[in-house]
Amino acid sequence: MHIKRTETHTAWDRALAPIATVAPGDEITVETADASGGQLTAGSTAADVPGLDFTRVNPVTGPFAVEGARPGDALVVDILDVEVGSWGWTACIPGFGLLAEDFPDPHLRVSTIAAGRAELLPGVSVPVVPMIGTIGVAPTEPGPHPMVPPSRWGGNLDVRHIGPGARLVLPVGVEGALLSLGDAHAAMGDGEVSGTGVETDATVRLRIGLRRDAAPGTPVIETHPRTHRTGAALATTGVGPDLMAAAVEATRALVAEIADRAGLDPADAYLLASVAADLKISEVVDAPNWVVSAHLELAHLG
Repeated sequence: MHIKRTETHTAWDRALAPIATVAPGDEITVETADASGGQLTAGSTAADVPGLDFTRVNPVTGPFAVEGARPGDALVVDILDVEVGSWGWTACIPGFGLLAEDFPDPHLRVSTIAAGRAELLPGVSVPVVPMIGTIGVAPTEPGPHPMVPPSRWGGNLDVRHIGPGARLVLPVGVEGALLSLGDAHAAMGDGEVSGTGVETDATVRLRIGLRRDAAPGTPVIETHPRTHRTGAALATTGVGPDLMAAAVEATRALVAEIADRAGLDPADAYLLASVAADLKISEVVDAPNWVVSAHLELAHLG
């Protein structure tokens, strides 16, 4: 079964009619649109970013009904392959992102994706590690529900490990589960600090499974080794009693280090952090202060 990216929706709603029905054990191929839903193109500039209509972002292809799926079951999704597009975009969107106060102006970079790399800036590229940013099932509560915030039913999880070779287990909340997916990235850092990775369209191949009466409380992921970074890295820290404030502090420090060491404009340093740096909770036991660290492989700093 091959489903075109033209059959998309932009809200989670248990009342949506399925576009197709699959059986446990089936493999399906699903085309997905980029996170802007076509509002940004390879020829777009920063001037186009403020006009993004957020009611149209993160379109997902679906929903797919799964034969026999009922509330309380676990839907098992094996991601067999993610083939990303030939270009992608990364942006500072005014009012959006972890450092929105630091970067109030729109900024956009369009990457060429080829030979396993995404060229974010001239001479600055990152490895392509494809992932699905948004994947989930219909919530039990009557809808519609906005697409951007994730929930226990999945959705806009933005976990960069949900890519080829991974397994995602979702709780089923309604008859048929009603699975949808989209928002692929060619690359993204843990935290996606600017609010965007290398956003692109994709063709995704999945295998669907079902476990009776085994729903997890929240999504569970089995990862593939390719998503784990192993290179020497620079790590900055944020320390304090608030994890969000610490995340801001660590990211702000990393952006400053990138700009200084690589000679980049701070806005470009912020975008590089969003697509290639990983936020980690390093310590939550030494009250009253916790530690968040932001890691970027040294290879990106020249």
